[in-house]
Amino acid sequence: MKKKNEPMSTYEREMQSPEFKQAFDREYREFGLQELLLSMSEGDEKSVRSLAREAGLHPNAVQNLRSGKTNDIKLTTFLKIAEAYGYSLELVKGEVHIPVGSKSPGSEEYQLAH
Repeated sequence: MKKKNEPMSTYEREMQSPEFKQAFDREYREFGLQELLLSMSEGDEKSVRSLAREAGLHPNAVQNLRSGKTNDIKLTTFLKIAEAYGYSLELVKGEVHIPVGSKSPGSEEYQLAH
């Protein structure tokens, strides 16, 4: 906890501005998404074309995500990439676990994966 007369840091001063805080929060979320995509790909040497093929996406879309050119993606695109890397997404609230995926529960791909 700060003492009464202790000066604020640059971060603390800037965060007092609603405009700065909004921009910071947005950019931090975008940074977080890039870090998450990077973490998913760690140890997996898929090429852009290979990942695009497995995820059912255009290679340009994958390249733009990897390079940071695109920083806001649809949930379905994120799920396709995660699944191509072998990950699944699940919403958790207490004891409730809800699987989230790009494949419908009735699809053959879903049945094979579960």
